Amino acid sequence: MRLKQLEIKGFKSFANETVINFGEDVIGIVGPNGSGKSNIVDAIRWVLGEQKSRELRLDQMSSVIFNGTKRRKAGGLASVSLTFENTKNLLPTEYHTVTITRMLYRSGESEYRLNGVPCRLRDITSLFLDTGIGSNSYAIIALGMVDDILSDKDNSRRRMFEQAAGISKYKVRKRETLNKLKNTSDDLERVEDLLFEISNNLKSLEKQAKRTRRYFELKAKYKDYSTNLAILKISTLKERQNELRRKLESEEDRYRQYEVEISKLESALERERKENLDKEKALSDRQRELNNLVGNLRGMENDKRMNQQKQQFLEENQSKLTEDISNTKARIRQLEEDIDYYRSQLNQEKRLEASLEEGLAAAEQRLAAIRQSHGALKAGLDEVVSKQQALEREAFELEKQKAINTNQAESNQNSLERYRQEIGQRRGEVGGLREKMNALEAEERQKAEALANLERAEEERQERLQHAEAALEELTKKMTRVNREMDAKRNEYKLTKSMVENLEGFPESIRFL
Repeated sequence: MRLKQLEIKGFKSFANETVINFGEDVIGIVGPNGSGKSNIVDAIRWVLGEQKSRELRLDQMSSVIFNGTKRRKAGGLASVSLTFENTKNLLPTEYHTVTITRMLYRSGESEYRLNGVPCRLRDITSLFLDTGIGSNSYAIIALGMVDDILSDKDNSRRRMFEQAAGISKYKVRKRETLNKLKNTSDDLERVEDLLFEISNNLKSLEKQAKRTRRYFELKAKYKDYSTNLAILKISTLKERQNELRRKLESEEDRYRQYEVEISKLESALERERKENLDKEKALSDRQRELNNLVGNLRGMENDKRMNQQKQQFLEENQSKLTEDISNTKARIRQLEEDIDYYRSQLNQEKRLEASLEEGLAAAEQRLAAIRQSHGALKAGLDEVVSKQQALEREAFELEKQKAINTNQAESNQNSLERYRQEIGQRRGEVGGLREKMNALEAEERQKAEALANLERAEEERQERLQHAEAALEELTKKMTRVNREMDAKRNEYKLTKSMVENLEGFPESIRFL
């Protein structure tokens, strides 16, 4: 194994990238004071993992980064790379060329690389164990180390001999093994505590499992009861739906009958209106004729006065004029009688028209009530109440029509009695339906409250069950993991203890010691 190349960039006084190739004929680096010879040694120790800034003649580790000059600003990165030839495979790797790199950023971040791959400082230290190469090995002797070796300060001489003899690697492994044994003992104690805690939790988990099984049994019973209740409610609702459908069909038939009656009444009213118009026209003609006759009568009276003056001259025409006057007066009386008759007929027709209009309004009100009842019937119980109100209004209108149309008293009385009976029947049905509705609503509220309570209880049980299952699963996983760790730690403990007791894997010189 031979040092092949040193690459420095931004380390101490080496601001620019500096590459030093160590050929086979290179035996040293010389130069005047202050040229950076010691910085090269510091760079080699630093890249090999030196962590003490005092050993690098610095106050703090960040000072290894080029600090700048008056003409050049400070750097942000210190990087050193060492390249070794490994043709004899002294290093435990398959590569013939090994390059280690250490970089430090001014932000404090540090990075190690082995052949360009990020690695740990421990990997680099393990790679160079027993090779005599390291940050504090005997291969690199800095200022003051000769005095420390001669005076055997801090057992420095023993450490150098151990490195030369290849013992330091086993001491490091022994120290790591003892640390692992201590950690294993601590882990075993924690595992025993966990086992004790798990054994205590198992009893409570068994109780929770019993409660869970009981919960599932109750849940199955609750499901059966809920299903039966739902079936019963569905059958009841279907019967009620069929009954309401039959009532709706009956009311629709009655609605159609009322529409037919209303259309007949409207046709009759239209005919009466036309007749009234004709009679009014005839009355106006008679009125015009009467006015003409009155005018003629006045003219004749004037003529009579004139003729009386000329009576002596017109005696031969007196009888004729008297007859004309009497005829005219008779005609006037006849016309006045006709006028009175037509006026009475007109008043009667107006009263009849008013009656028919009131009947039409009543029929329209009945139609609106029936339409309202028809729409309300589809909504449920409100249709019966609306129909009752419509029937009451219809009874009132029929009574009013009875007072107006005396000629239809008997038929209207029968209709009124029938409607009253139907109103009484509807009131009885409304009372029964209200009682049923109140009972059903009370039962529905009770069932809803019971269902809500059962659902809340089920949710609480489900939540407790999930927590219990999660805790049981977590404890089971924990027990399995702890058992595996216990077995691994026990095996490792036994193996390590056997190796330490028998010194297996150590050289004969170590066994002898």
